[in-house]
Amino acid sequence: MIFGIPRETPPFKNTPEYRVGFSPMAARELMLYGAKFYVESKAGEAAGFSDEDYEKAGAMVVYSKEEAYRRADVVLKVRRPQQEEYQYMKEGSTIMGFIHMVTARKEFIKTAQDKKMTIVGYEIMQDEDGRLPVVIPMSEMGGKLSVQIAGRLLESPGGGRGILLGSIPGIPPAEVVILGAGTLGCNAAKSFAAIGANVYVLDIIRGKLNSLVCQAGNSRITTMFSTKHNIEKLVKFADVLICAVLEPGKRSPILITKEMVKSMRRGAVLIDFSIDQGGCSETSKISPSGKFIYTVDGVIHFCMPNATTLVARTATHAISSGIFPFLKIITKKGLNTALKENYILNRGIYVEHGVIKEEYLP
Repeated sequence: MIFGIPRETPPFKNTPEYRVGFSPMAARELMLYGAKFYVESKAGEAAGFSDEDYEKAGAMVVYSKEEAYRRADVVLKVRRPQQEEYQYMKEGSTIMGFIHMVTARKEFIKTAQDKKMTIVGYEIMQDEDGRLPVVIPMSEMGGKLSVQIAGRLLESPGGGRGILLGSIPGIPPAEVVILGAGTLGCNAAKSFAAIGANVYVLDIIRGKLNSLVCQAGNSRITTMFSTKHNIEKLVKFADVLICAVLEPGKRSPILITKEMVKSMRRGAVLIDFSIDQGGCSETSKISPSGKFIYTVDGVIHFCMPNATTLVARTATHAISSGIFPFLKIITKKGLNTALKENYILNRGIYVEHGVIKEEYLP
């Protein structure tokens, strides 16, 4: 099996992309099973992986994006290809990555159909229990990263409330509200609580809240059912509001209205990790200019669709470890057999040989 690793193209002018589709360490391991790799020069540079690292692993470094695409049976991406990459997409080939078809350009879908391609999305690969094996490590990262992002945005120079997340004697800590008790929400809750913030987590599934309570122990985490009444009440005093709601393959539900944002404290921070699926606040948006930090009614919004690119090396390792078992199956059995026989891979198919699955039709 021949894999291609092109250098990632940023989705917008001011939204950088430092991650790469597969690490040299993981590539070396997969080559033990007969895989071959063609890597675009400098594809991993921003994540701390040099061309020499890939060459030492046994990969072939090529000097154009087109070659990385056209030599490959399977192209490993982090994000779906951008408009300027459509021309390189090869007839009958496969692309794997975080595709988020629900927000994709119609031209991308049409190109995949016309060229009879297969498109596999990491974000919809699920096991029989509904777990998302590739998303989980990225969500763990996002949850822990949210503390770094929130702390910086709350600082006075950027217009934040000028408060610490944790308390000091005589001064109360920040109030953090998290929508969603999935992997990202739970990791965010535990991380904020660990530095002393007051944390409130809302979800509609009791089992997720029970699980979080068991994990959190005596931490300052309050769990509540996610109702409109509870959300309206909590956002009014939130210093940080985290949106961590995911419905695989679907647009994120809108849980935060414009009126709720207006009711929030000036200088509060709203971080919408659901933005790559459309966002769960009416005020969340992906600007064509790529400006992912902006202010609405005095509330600082962070809506970066590829937030884990801020820690690109760790993110690349997380992606690589998440997809390695499935690429191993593809290498040993062949793509078509692997997609047919492996339940998780099969669930990740958006488009197969040019035919888009009915549930993902635009």
